[in-house]
Amino acid sequence: MTDRRVVVLVVPGTGTWAPPGRDAEAWRLALAEDTYEVLAALDRVDVAVAVVGADESALESVSALTWPGTPVYAVDAARPVLDAVELAGPAAAVVAVSHDVPDLPGLLIGKLFRSLSTADIAVTPSEDGTVAAIGVRLPTADWVSAAAPTFDTPLAELEAVKPRRHAVGFGPGWHRLRSNADIARLDPGLEGWDATRSLLRHA
Repeated sequence: MTDRRVVVLVVPGTGTWAPPGRDAEAWRLALAEDTYEVLAALDRVDVAVAVVGADESALESVSALTWPGTPVYAVDAARPVLDAVELAGPAAAVVAVSHDVPDLPGLLIGKLFRSLSTADIAVTPSEDGTVAAIGVRLPTADWVSAAAPTFDTPLAELEAVKPRRHAVGFGPGWHRLRSNADIARLDPGLEGWDATRSLLRHA
């Protein structure tokens, strides 16, 4: 039995959307770098990075953002979160975090770990109806494996398949950066998200 706790940053293998005038690949990496820095600053957790459907060049580009010794591995695009959890190694619980939350308060990750003392999974809801982070208590419950939740799985879907009332735990909500409208949610007065901030300042 282990009490090890792991946080895994899950990064798309290729660039997705980007604000006008910004390169999609540079934007992907800026978001990933800032979100990784949030996770790397957490106490008493191990940090890893999972890259979805990645080839060697994609793995290398993300590895360049991390501290030495951080595991970086590829995960299947069909089951990115559960693959990330399973490849994290022996642990009591693993929290997978979407790459597009560069200003996420680290305290929200701690709240997910606390929820996993009783819940099978715990989520940080995003304001667009998806989730910013998914925590999984190990060994993974059968219903969680069957549901194979991703960051884009609607909360209603998880609620519909959970086997008992408290099987899904909830932390405070946050916002993901998935469109131009979401950029307005970034608080210029908060420290952090330096790579994202720099990219937004310079077209």
